[in-house]
Amino acid sequence: MFKRLAEAGMPVAITVDGNRVTARAGDTVAAALIAAGIDHCRTTPVSGAPRAPYCLMGVCFECLVTVDGVGSRQGCLVPVCDGMSVETQVGKREAGR
Repeated sequence: MFKRLAEAGMPVAITVDGNRVTARAGDTVAAALIAAGIDHCRTTPVSGAPRAPYCLMGVCFECLVTVDGVGSRQGCLVPVCDGMSVETQVGKREAGR
């Protein structure tokens, strides 16, 4: 469904749930997850249903992830940087996190 542009940025290394993933400079976290074949980035608090990036422009909030320890970040709005740590969110996040 998605195809990377030929002039994609230089490779950068991030970790997703403790696993090394290669992204491209200029990618957002959501784009990097999609490119890496990761099929969801959070689960819903009520049913535990998996959710994935949908609108990719900051409207729907389906791409919420924890980035470098900060929860409920919209992955479609956060650019990747080398060494970044991303965690998928399971259910609701704890207050203060």
